Amino acid sequence: MHILIVFACYMASAARSAPLPENSSALVEDSQFQEILQKSRSLTQKILDSIPDTHKSCVHTETLQLNSSENAKLATMASTIGIPRAPVLRAVSENFTLEAGLRAMHDGLQLHQELLTSISPRLGMKKNVAVLISDVRDLKIQIVKMQKMTQMQATVPPMSTSVELRLPGDYYVQVAAHLTLDQLRAFSQDVARCLRSLDLSDDDGKES
Repeated sequence: MHILIVFACYMASAARSAPLPENSSALVEDSQFQEILQKSRSLTQKILDSIPDTHKSCVHTETLQLNSSENAKLATMASTIGIPRAPVLRAVSENFTLEAGLRAMHDGLQLHQELLTSISPRLGMKKNVAVLISDVRDLKIQIVKMQKMTQMQATVPPMSTSVELRLPGDYYVQVAAHLTLDQLRAFSQDVARCLRSLDLSDDDGKES
């Protein structure tokens, strides 16, 4: 699934050098926004840290490895199973608003929450997946809080399409779990970069 989200890779250093639009800059400087941002960064890191163990606990096919060049060969199977691509997320700039960034984060988290929830009943080991689903949901809640601060709709509507996976056998379940976790890993890395670029306390991150 790594190849399916290559379009979502970000130019983090260039993003940090680009000035935020004035209205976004004022909101980002708000202390409450920064507090929620810190919680979001912590949850994002927790998700990233837990993905390898979750993968190890539920994916037992030796050829299915995280961050492997072989994952590109599974693109056709991902389409057959029905795994959607993660939303494209770019760093906030004049051409990609804070609202658009938060929307992409929310929709990406919602997608992976639905994917994991759909796959979980078919897995032998569900404990780590359940914890990961909970963390993804908690991060989504923090993103919604930031969305509300941008004076968007009071409630964020769910994604328009539901996830319907085609899993005719155990191998398909294994591949679906693998691709979902691999995509969530890459998407979460991009979320982490975007959040870091908005964190006013992260001087090191802004200079790198």
